[in-house]
Amino acid sequence: MKRLLVLLTLLLGLAACAGEPVWAPDDAVEKAHYSSSNPPTLTLFTVINVNSGNGGHAALLVDAPSERVLFDPAGSFHHPRLPERNDVIHGMSDPAVDFYIDYHSRTSWRVVKQDLVVPAAVAEQARALVQSYGAVPQAFCTNAITTILRQLPGFESIRVTMFPVNLMEQFDRFQGVDRSEYHDDDPDINGEILVRGI
Repeated sequence: MKRLLVLLTLLLGLAACAGEPVWAPDDAVEKAHYSSSNPPTLTLFTVINVNSGNGGHAALLVDAPSERVLFDPAGSFHHPRLPERNDVIHGMSDPAVDFYIDYHSRTSWRVVKQDLVVPAAVAEQARALVQSYGAVPQAFCTNAITTILRQLPGFESIRVTMFPVNLMEQFDRFQGVDRSEYHDDDPDINGEILVRGI
């Protein structure tokens, strides 16, 4: 009987850890579809606390030839014209990417953006992996991204971690990474903001 109670407790605990599934309708995803003219690129976003230097969030923008999507695992970002399917956000045009950065960059948080051009096949594989990963539980954003990255050719050295800054440092070691940082004086409120051009 005790074993049965333990198993039931574990199952309930696992169910509680599941990310909240979100599934935008087909027509919304098709309407928002966006492909850029950029080279195939993986972009890692790391949101870092200005005072402590600790990472608060990580996300992966996949700019594949077929579509540019944002994997924002367990993220709070939302825009009504950017449909989401289980932490994968569609419609990531340049204004949408700028808005994502601005949404996270404020007085107490800065955003590090790391771009890495990759072969088209790697970008397409990354897109497929993020779209099939499923909803991510809170605090598991970096775990999800590292789990995906280490499956890609050329990224086998990535170690799975829970810490966004650790992943940022690992990503910095790849040759060709272009790094930029964003920090502004917006107040510590990141509620939904509507932006023209998205």
